[in-house]
Amino acid sequence: MKLTRKEEIVIVAAKLFKEKGYSAVSMRDIAQQMDIKAASLYNHIKSKQEILSSLVLHVAREFTNSTQTITSQEGTPLQRLTKLIEVHIDITLHHADAIAALNNDWMHLDGQDLLDFISMRDRYEDCFRGVIKQGIIANQFKDQHPEVMLFSILSSLRTLYLWNEKRGKLEVNVLKKELVSVLIAGIV
Repeated sequence: MKLTRKEEIVIVAAKLFKEKGYSAVSMRDIAQQMDIKAASLYNHIKSKQEILSSLVLHVAREFTNSTQTITSQEGTPLQRLTKLIEVHIDITLHHADAIAALNNDWMHLDGQDLLDFISMRDRYEDCFRGVIKQGIIANQFKDQHPEVMLFSILSSLRTLYLWNEKRGKLEVNVLKKELVSVLIAGIV
């Protein structure tokens, strides 16, 4: 499937945002990377802010929708937590450059985009939190503070894009099996 020019711009910008950070990248930098004139970018995109919003909100929606689907399915808390971790791995590996913007540059969003992102992030974390609490109640997980468990799991998952790139990009099924095992071993 051929990408639109706007999609190409967003992909290039995501890589630059990951390398330099949102604040350090200009529209001129994006245009230069694409080997076009900066003015040409504005035929396809309004602003750098639109690019950031597109990146961050797209991935945030994917995370939120996936986790809400998983938490509404049948299964034990352990099965659902395993699926939550696996889907996070899938999305991270598929959108590694955009994940950098989501983690590091979300605070540059403005207006309704910022509010939408915060709402999606909260719903995403609530999905994990709910499954963890259900697992504690069902005696599938240790009776430890759910927020500490949540922090431990999400801290690892949110930095996966950096770690995996530095370690030579492990095969997805190996990564899922091993990372799920390590993260869940601490709470069961």
